[in-house]
Amino acid sequence: MAKQPHLLVEDGDVNDVALLPGDPGRVDRIASHCDDSEVVAENREYKVVNATYEGVSLTICSTGIGCPSAAIAIEELAKVGVQTVIRVGTIGGLQAGVEVGDMIVANGAAKAEGTSKRYESATYPAVPAYSVLAELVDAAEATEGVGDHEQSAAADGPAGATVHVGPIVSDDAFYNESDDYVADWEAANLLGIEMEAATVFSLARRRGLAAGAICTVDGNLVAGTQKGADSDDELPEKAQNNVSRAIDIALDAVVALS
Repeated sequence: MAKQPHLLVEDGDVNDVALLPGDPGRVDRIASHCDDSEVVAENREYKVVNATYEGVSLTICSTGIGCPSAAIAIEELAKVGVQTVIRVGTIGGLQAGVEVGDMIVANGAAKAEGTSKRYESATYPAVPAYSVLAELVDAAEATEGVGDHEQSAAADGPAGATVHVGPIVSDDAFYNESDDYVADWEAANLLGIEMEAATVFSLARRRGLAAGAICTVDGNLVAGTQKGADSDDELPEKAQNNVSRAIDIALDAVVALS
């Protein structure tokens, strides 16, 4: 197989399991949790790093923002031998009880985006592989109530340690999530909204890959808060802290899957 045109990788360059953050900068953050790491390629929004965690080899690959760029990553990773992909990202809450810093493990994603519909009907389900979902839930629940490893449990508080498991929605239009859309998603009991999972799940299924997703809540649209609204940083402090916890959960799931 020739070198892939966007990720700039070929057969033998990557491992069986890949963690997929959106932000290229978060590739380095995930790698910092690993025992060792090596940059494989870097191009546009894509940064590819190989790493080892507790003796298990994995790849970390950023997808950029949104389903179109995520689809490119899935297509090219599948062509060079990746078998399991896990999105590790951030998400906006859509229910009143979903707090900033909470974790959401998605058991399905509504297709409010356009990319997956270029591959298949919107009536086809966008769901994770059960094996990946189960290991993410087990790893997340094992840490529930503990708090982020950089803080004490008391400082983090119960809200920041909550793990939610349920359906989410993937949307294309970050700045056009109107009150009507939010009310409809809330009424449907969708837990949160992000921009990649529906295509990651759908395309992974079509390409024979196992997929999953764990995201840290960075705002709540029902409460009228979005990331960056009250800070010079993109993420609120509690979300920044608990991104580390989501990374650890994903890495523990990788070990369990191995």
